[in-house]
Amino acid sequence: MVIGIPKEIKDNEYRVALVPSGVKALKDAGHSVLVETGAGLGSSITNEEYAKAGAEVLSAEEVWSRAEMVIKVKEPRPQEYKFFREGLVIFTFFHLAANTELGEELIKKGVTAISYETLELDNRTLPILTPMSEVAGRLAVQVGAHYLMKTYGGRGVLLSGVPGVERGNVTIIGSGVVGVNAAKIAIGLGAEVTMLDTRLERFRYLDDVFGSKIKTLFSNSFNIEKAVAQCDLLIGAVHIPGARTPRLVKREMLSTMRKGSVIVDVSVDQGGCIETIRPTTHSNPTYEIDGIIHYGVANMPGAVPRTSTFALTNATLPYISSIAALGFTEAVNADSAIGRGVNIFKGEVTHASVAQSLSKAFCPLEKLLPQ
Repeated sequence: MVIGIPKEIKDNEYRVALVPSGVKALKDAGHSVLVETGAGLGSSITNEEYAKAGAEVLSAEEVWSRAEMVIKVKEPRPQEYKFFREGLVIFTFFHLAANTELGEELIKKGVTAISYETLELDNRTLPILTPMSEVAGRLAVQVGAHYLMKTYGGRGVLLSGVPGVERGNVTIIGSGVVGVNAAKIAIGLGAEVTMLDTRLERFRYLDDVFGSKIKTLFSNSFNIEKAVAQCDLLIGAVHIPGARTPRLVKREMLSTMRKGSVIVDVSVDQGGCIETIRPTTHSNPTYEIDGIIHYGVANMPGAVPRTSTFALTNATLPYISSIAALGFTEAVNADSAIGRGVNIFKGEVTHASVAQSLSKAFCPLEKLLPQ
């Protein structure tokens, strides 16, 4: 198979979809790999390193036009839609629940869209989303601590406090991978940490892992409002695979927060769990509503591209290798996780939650595959 790796063009996105070791593995298996010139520079990977691993280093147009499967990090941008064509496989983070325009283009052009964030194992874990969620969760506290400084518009709170002065308060809504990793960093900094979720088994897990270092609350409107009012840093960490994130923190709750508090909504790429959040960029990351700083960067791991790129390749390469070796149909038949990752195929939406978010009819993937 011919596999293409274009350069990411989203604002300040410095990750790349595959590292040279991944290129070599695919080449050794008999595949061709095309890499856009400069694709790896943001992650400190040179064109020469890719060429040495066996890749052809080409222009964007050549990569997109020759590739049978395009591997990316972030969703295609509007300027890339012109490269879409029937039968092309694109494997990336799509987050279609929050991007109806992209969904329409993929359907119209007959692209096969396999989404990292919905590729799901039988035990319901998300093997490709997980490492990026680990990065984003850890960054969320780091970013929040930064914007809590007075010089950046915050309350002037040090999350750790100092002897004789109370610690900062961090509220995390959601206790999945993002939430747990945010808690690790917040606890490490010495903050008071409150986590909310609706799953009692997660509370038992959190109690085993963190013990008395955190407080857990069942996630309902009463407890959310109470926790939001008390926090200096609010982190949104809610995720429902393929679906739009429910808005759990309402606009009116902002009035209960102290001026200069900070919101970091990691779930913004799926619509966000805070009603007032909207996507921002690394070059213009924050805005203020009712005196509360909002951080809504939808590609947070792009800020630490070297770490993120290598972590992402570790997760994606087995699936890339399988699709390349077997072809799309056989790979889907051989691995149900890949099948769950397929959002759009032959102009139909094949993931139920994505179909609901896009207001499209849902068509099970097996109905479209050759018998």
